[in-house]
Amino acid sequence: MNESYESKLRSHGYRMTPQREMIIEILSQSEQHITAEEIYGTLQTRTRSLNIATVYRTLDLLVGLGLAFRNDLGCGKVFYAPKLHGPHIHLVCRRCGRVIDADSDLIAPLGPQILEKYGFTTDLKHVSFYGECQECDSGRPNSE
Repeated sequence: MNESYESKLRSHGYRMTPQREMIIEILSQSEQHITAEEIYGTLQTRTRSLNIATVYRTLDLLVGLGLAFRNDLGCGKVFYAPKLHGPHIHLVCRRCGRVIDADSDLIAPLGPQILEKYGFTTDLKHVSFYGECQECDSGRPNSE
């Protein structure tokens, strides 16, 4: 269990419950983005003492405290990733659903520009762009 989660929760007046600990463990050990339903399904093999609402509330709390990211990857589901997953861009293909992780440094200059022009502070650490991957782009030859 990562102590940074526990210390951040405690510093904001939240207890580290066994349910929160299990949810955080699954989220932090996931090598890819994960849905609340996937976390809940994994937890069902361990315990029946929590429900999907507890998973959503815990994930919302973690996002609110800056310990996790929430992102819509265009398939009608919301995905979560721990903050330790690191900042990056999701390039989501509208045709095949493929998700390509790209370096967030590509869009870093947009933050100050948006702040200057609109007075709006952006969170560009975990965002999605939608379009077509190279394989689906009709203007390019198929790679096969």
